[in-house]
Amino acid sequence: MRNAKSLILPGVFVGIALLFPLLTSNQYFIYVLTIAFIWSIAVYGMNIIGGYTGQLSLAHAGFFAIGAYSLGILTVDVGMPFWVAFLSAIAITTTIGLLVGLVALRTKEHFFAIYTLCVGYIIYLVIYQWDELTGGVRGLIGIPAPTAIGPFSFDSGTGTYYLVLLFLLLTILFVKGIATSLVGRTYMAIRNSEDLAQTIGINTMKQKLISFVLSTLLAGVAGALYASTVRFIGPDLSYTMMTFDMLTYLIVGGIGTLFGPLVGTMLIVVLTQGLQFMEEYRMIVFGPLLVLLVIFYPKGIVGGVQQFLQRRKMRKIKQKAYSEQKGESI
Repeated sequence: MRNAKSLILPGVFVGIALLFPLLTSNQYFIYVLTIAFIWSIAVYGMNIIGGYTGQLSLAHAGFFAIGAYSLGILTVDVGMPFWVAFLSAIAITTTIGLLVGLVALRTKEHFFAIYTLCVGYIIYLVIYQWDELTGGVRGLIGIPAPTAIGPFSFDSGTGTYYLVLLFLLLTILFVKGIATSLVGRTYMAIRNSEDLAQTIGINTMKQKLISFVLSTLLAGVAGALYASTVRFIGPDLSYTMMTFDMLTYLIVGGIGTLFGPLVGTMLIVVLTQGLQFMEEYRMIVFGPLLVLLVIFYPKGIVGGVQQFLQRRKMRKIKQKAYSEQKGESI
């Protein structure tokens, strides 16, 4: 019964997401949700290293851009078939993530954050300055859409929407598998106390490196999907502010929770788009809302809801225990 209840909200989300393109003919709404799904995949990657392992990586936008540019260069300049280029882009991003992680994870806490911030900025400078490879400030234009797989075509906005939704659902299942496994508990042990984790025999360097590589893998997937959806990418994609945007999505939704990345990303992206009619004044409304949210829900929306449900459950257990004790005394 408990497992069935826990599947209600995810089932509702999947149902609404599947039916949404059938309920509206507005391609802009479909495009906005597609982009929100892509950012959610990237934020899930940040949640693995930041939420579960407790290491704040500020180079996440850089790896996102590596995935996007790798796909763009391999398809536009090299002429590689789309899906071969897609897998290659993920492999390139993951390999660079492994090399960066081998050095970065020798540092701890704020030193790790500062190091990855520098790495992210270096990635931005490389993309911005290397005109021959990346196009520099001009960026890459004409990135192809995903090629058809059998009878399934992704040339239209609706087709791309369903493809990205599939990758998002696979990402959620992947992260859920990690979070509920022994590996996830190992990450959480490192997050709570790395020294204590070492005393009980956990190879913290190895586990942190694996979680970092997994986070870059999801960033690469999201970046490649973004490039094939937008069809144009520029160096701003790797700028540090993009990392802080993703971090905001994660904090608002609930860092270290399964559905926090999805809730935070969807809420902020949809709210931001909804306030576009206010042009430059929209941040006057959005800013205070974000501050209030952080004040009253310091663990994020999903974290706050989980905390509320946990308190209610404990209250019921105490009331039940009190009633039983009172009955026995009578």
